[in-house]
Amino acid sequence: MLLCYALVNRPYILDLQPTKSVVRQYLDQGLDVYMIDWGIPSAADNHLTIQDYVCSFLRDAVELVLDLSASDRLHLLGYCMGGTFAALFTALYPERIRTLTLLASPIDFAGKESLLNVWTGREWFDVDAFIDARGNCPALFLQLCFLLVKPVQNLIEKKWSFYQHMPDENFLINYFAMERWVNDNIPVAGETFRGFVKNLYQRNELVRGELRVGGQVIDLKKIECPLLLLTAKNDHLVPPRSTEGIIPHVGSRDITTLTIENGHVGLVVSTKAQKTIWPEATRWVAVRSSSVSVASPTASVASAAVSVDA
Repeated sequence: MLLCYALVNRPYILDLQPTKSVVRQYLDQGLDVYMIDWGIPSAADNHLTIQDYVCSFLRDAVELVLDLSASDRLHLLGYCMGGTFAALFTALYPERIRTLTLLASPIDFAGKESLLNVWTGREWFDVDAFIDARGNCPALFLQLCFLLVKPVQNLIEKKWSFYQHMPDENFLINYFAMERWVNDNIPVAGETFRGFVKNLYQRNELVRGELRVGGQVIDLKKIECPLLLLTAKNDHLVPPRSTEGIIPHVGSRDITTLTIENGHVGLVVSTKAQKTIWPEATRWVAVRSSSVSVASPTASVASAAVSVDA
């Protein structure tokens, strides 16, 4: 199982705490789990494109995991922007993927439910001028955008809740674990950010069949493996319809959708999600793996991180 996180923030949200760990959920199903760390792009990496991440870095990570496991296919999960990359990779290299899980991943960018889709509109945001001036997309810019999507909750309600629950040790442990991750932002390589905004947010080229990566037009029909879509009804960054927008365009006949009353991050770390959606999601993968004995107490357990230096 290879976990492909976004280029924003750090991937350890998928393994934040012992009781709030997507990694642990897959390990408990007897799967060997690998997670990509994309590294931190420097000013010299501003030239890196979506093609570099999908056709070079992600492909190298997949090949490494396949070599280590002596397998010809693996299970791939992509979270948020990482899910978009995972879908692109699966369309380009379908022979390498056994199952694809898209976790709150933007695929169809046509809707305006999310403020990110509004703010990135061509009439409001000149991404060319922005990247030409800065090289990379700054981490602070991204953090401010995410804060201002829900300003009252992020800037007022969260702090008020903290003061109310200060005597609760468990609350404080969870609070500071999340705060560390939320504020652990990293920049995005300039050309990758430019391409993601222009080709996807502004032109919606992926579902229109116009996006070119690696010299090829991405054909989502080539995704024929079992497909699992995980969404959150209250996701203010990637609405469920954006992720589920992949369904009419893929060749998969085994498609499952699971949703929960949570937000973009709560879909991963909330207690409710860990108790409900993740046992079902991980079992879905395990039963589609010919080499795994589902939830077997004797199943081998392994975990590793795949580090990619941008």
